[in-house]
Amino acid sequence: MASGIISDRFRLRRVPSMSAVTEQRVREILAGIVDPHTGASLDESGEVRGVGVDDDKVAVEIALGYPADGWRSAFAADIKAKLEADPAIAQAAVSVTSRIATHKVQGNLLPLPGVKNIIAVASGKGGVGKSTVAVNLALALAAEGANAGVLDADIYGPSQPLMLGIAGRPESPDGKTIIPMTNHGLQVMSIGFLVGEDTPMVWRGPMVTQALTQLLTSTRWKDIDYLIVDMPPGTGDIQLTLTQRVPVAGAVIVTTPQDIALLDAKKGLKAFEKVQVPVLGIIENMATHVCSNCGHEEHIFGEGGGARMAEQYGVPLLGSLPLDIRIREQADGGNPTVAADPDSDLALRYREIARNTAARLSLQAERDMTGVPNIRIVDD
Repeated sequence: MASGIISDRFRLRRVPSMSAVTEQRVREILAGIVDPHTGASLDESGEVRGVGVDDDKVAVEIALGYPADGWRSAFAADIKAKLEADPAIAQAAVSVTSRIATHKVQGNLLPLPGVKNIIAVASGKGGVGKSTVAVNLALALAAEGANAGVLDADIYGPSQPLMLGIAGRPESPDGKTIIPMTNHGLQVMSIGFLVGEDTPMVWRGPMVTQALTQLLTSTRWKDIDYLIVDMPPGTGDIQLTLTQRVPVAGAVIVTTPQDIALLDAKKGLKAFEKVQVPVLGIIENMATHVCSNCGHEEHIFGEGGGARMAEQYGVPLLGSLPLDIRIREQADGGNPTVAADPDSDLALRYREIARNTAARLSLQAERDMTGVPNIRIVDD
């Protein structure tokens, strides 16, 4: 009997397991993780679409509101690591996907058929590399998984046909609408496809705005997530017409660090604010120059101008780009950097800027498509 008592007293007992993790705890961890492209937590941006819990195992579904093919797996791994750092979580499965919505535009304008979102790329001043940034931004969005297009809105000086290496004239199946030209996976329309390369557009403002509106609305855009509009320099009739008649979801301002460029860029930013078009951020072009011979880097146009402007107006600095001979050579050759050298540091910079731009747009309210007619263009 005594031995039985001793045996019972010293019998090994099963140690109770740690209590299972709760969904609330998982959501608390996710709420502390910031999406670097939106600048908001996963909870604030509404990117948490589902949480599943099974004892000490969890499954999380994250849906980004912007394309991110080049970054999603890294973000999923980062979220997984942060979840499994909690002692109560033994294993975490994380899925990160993208869903691109149609976002609200200014006034009561209706969305353009075949286009979810229009992003205007403007500078306020010529010579800052706006068109090169615009075409690489479109290519970068496509590289990240979006359907992208480019409208060359510079009627007086169209450059996108040359930059994208596209020649010829677009087809018009019915004599009323035109099919966009394509190259490098982009749908493209420009007045440059309809006139000779050396033909000057000696038109007054009303004719130019009419031509631009017709180019935009008569083109058969197909399933485009982001249509990048390469705006002409300045803040005159064309810009005003575009922002009053075209459903623009957001605008991006391109500038160099130089004070005189920043002066005009600020005017462009304020012009968009006056017509209720959200400014998604600022891209600082030609921020530094790296000598191709010796590698010396210097700020030949000044330093930090884009960051100061972004802080002054309360908008993000979407990214900075160097003055690099490869960018110019590749654009002049009809094969812009993101397409010509997709794995280069320059291309990765453009892709980071593209994710930042689309992510900022994803924070805007989505457009209520209830009651919006489904417009189809058919051949007669």
